[in-house]
Amino acid sequence: MQPDKSHISVMLDEAVAELALDPDGVYIDGTFGRGGHSGLILSKLSKNGRLVAIDRDLTAIEAAKKFADDARFSIVHSGFSELLQIAEQQQLMGKVDGILLDLGVSSPQLDQAERGFSFMNDGPLDMRMDTSKGQTAQEWLAVADVEDISWVLRTFGEEKHAWRIANAIVDAREEEPLTRTGQLAALIKKTAPQREIKKHPATRSFQAIRMYINSELEQIENALKASLSVLKPGGRLVIISFHSLEDRLVKQFMKKHSQGKQVPRGLPVSEEEINKGKKLRLEGKYKPSKYEVEANVRSRSSVMRVATRLAD
Repeated sequence: MQPDKSHISVMLDEAVAELALDPDGVYIDGTFGRGGHSGLILSKLSKNGRLVAIDRDLTAIEAAKKFADDARFSIVHSGFSELLQIAEQQQLMGKVDGILLDLGVSSPQLDQAERGFSFMNDGPLDMRMDTSKGQTAQEWLAVADVEDISWVLRTFGEEKHAWRIANAIVDAREEEPLTRTGQLAALIKKTAPQREIKKHPATRSFQAIRMYINSELEQIENALKASLSVLKPGGRLVIISFHSLEDRLVKQFMKKHSQGKQVPRGLPVSEEEINKGKKLRLEGKYKPSKYEVEANVRSRSSVMRVATRLAD
């Protein structure tokens, strides 16, 4: 079955190519979404291959039913931060040939007003990736103090006017509960200075609140750490990021684990000794083509980084 046309997987062919697929291999798609990457991976696997998908969005779990008749495929309703536990449960520790993570928010999530991810269409202030549990953005904004809101906007949105916006939110909720995305976006637009702003003034704040509500950076950190135990020697780690905070985490992790044992300069040590402790080999950093950006504007900020797991 073809992938959902409402969502265009970013760097689809490039990401799957970088997995260096073994037709008989075992792969994990940590962000199933609407199945674009998973569908292409399955098309290249033999009957002996295996693909485990993960997603915490219930609509993604529903979309995965299109692969229900494929014995090579299974999906787990969970965040990819549970990668280690999922691999343990499925007896895949150290046996996986490739892990793919396509970070960020999918087009269907952004376009569905009821999810509350975007201010482009008015909807409830939800913002949860997994609507079956956790605190909504509305619930958090109703009780968080100025310091906490400001910290979130500054840390996850790199918002220069975090303190001013946080104060405006706390003042506004005393008059009327903040329950709608349009309400919050209008408040931020009224509060944040308009000079030299190219994007909508609420863009950074919405990103920050969403990342906080979904513990997105913590999810990435947990999955990165787990990947070292889940991948087999020679296994590929392919990660697509969409903004600087995500990409910085991935870049720093891959760089750290691609470096050998750190020894004082000038000491007589063998190359074998220097290479001891290296867990990853960097394979490259990639950006979408000009053609892809023209066809799918949401791909313009994406960065794909690839590394190979080395033998211990």
